Amino acid sequence: MTIDDRDRRLLGLLQEDAGLSIGEMADRVNLSLSACARRIQRLEEGGYVQGRVAVLDRGKMGVPTTVFALIKTAHHSDEWIESFRRAIGDIAEIVEAHRLTGNYDYILKVVLPRVEHYDVIYKQIVRKVELFDVSASISMEVLKSGKGLPLDHAR
Repeated sequence: MTIDDRDRRLLGLLQEDAGLSIGEMADRVNLSLSACARRIQRLEEGGYVQGRVAVLDRGKMGVPTTVFALIKTAHHSDEWIESFRRAIGDIAEIVEAHRLTGNYDYILKVVLPRVEHYDVIYKQIVRKVELFDVSASISMEVLKSGKGLPLDHAR
């Protein structure tokens, strides 16, 4: 499946506000309602759209604080990684986790009601898996939030 500029514009609209009506999107990309709906369905079936979500206000949800935890481990077996995956998967405050190259093995993005709550999350993790080193940094300000993906590279 290949996509064109009109598909990219539709994907951009969906990223910006998935709650837009088909009619509003059709108007913005100069398509009929049915043609727009068919294109969106094709993009969904083609795997370009993995789901639609609402972006919640973190302040109103009571989790305005962000901590990034950098983790080093002495263990790299498949079993340890799976245990780690299960341990962090059970903690709702951990909203992102990445395996890294470089000096640290993993980075976790943790959203919290206040910085002191980080200790609760830390203890939940270390009770379940052995870690070599954990370093945490508190986010002072969000300069850019990655809610949307660049569209120019889509094929």
